[in-house]
Amino acid sequence: MIDSSSRSPEPKISALLIVDMQNDFVLPGAPAAVSGAYDTIPKVKSLLDWQRSRRSPVFHVTREYRSDGSDIEITRREVFLKGPQYVVPGTSGAEIVAGLAPAPNEYRIVKPRFSAFFGTELDLILRRLGVVEVILSGTQYPNCIRATAFDAISLGYQTIIVTDATSAASEEIALSNIRDLLNVGIQCVSFDELKQRNV
Repeated sequence: MIDSSSRSPEPKISALLIVDMQNDFVLPGAPAAVSGAYDTIPKVKSLLDWQRSRRSPVFHVTREYRSDGSDIEITRREVFLKGPQYVVPGTSGAEIVAGLAPAPNEYRIVKPRFSAFFGTELDLILRRLGVVEVILSGTQYPNCIRATAFDAISLGYQTIIVTDATSAASEEIALSNIRDLLNVGIQCVSFDELKQRNV
């Protein structure tokens, strides 16, 4: 009879989700630029490189809006149709910023709403890969980061947000959201803290 207590524990599989790091959301002066997003690029790149070095799954989560506004959130539709439009498929604004482009073995998820889980195959792929923990970064806290984090923890994933690789329009907005996320059990840590936990 095999003594199960002597078995090594199965490694915990963590997936990195990089959310909305697209030109129109990140580059200064872009139509929908989040003021804090551009400054996070180096830290997001370091996080991405670290995840790749661990040979762990990476998901590049993006948003695209049809130019006729038929698939945009109802609260944004009127302003979007008046222009300028942003993250329209096929435009440079919808592309992921330089330096963060997906590698051939990484996943790209196009979400129809704020959450990366809403109406996408993300949950299916994560479960097929055996992922139990999701690490979030990108932009921005009150919208897509928050919605994705709440869905992740609701679906049973251990959920971590890397605070210095995630942005909002102001520090006040970021801190307010971090407080709410911590209150529901979502971990909010710096990149250095994350690395220390995984030594």
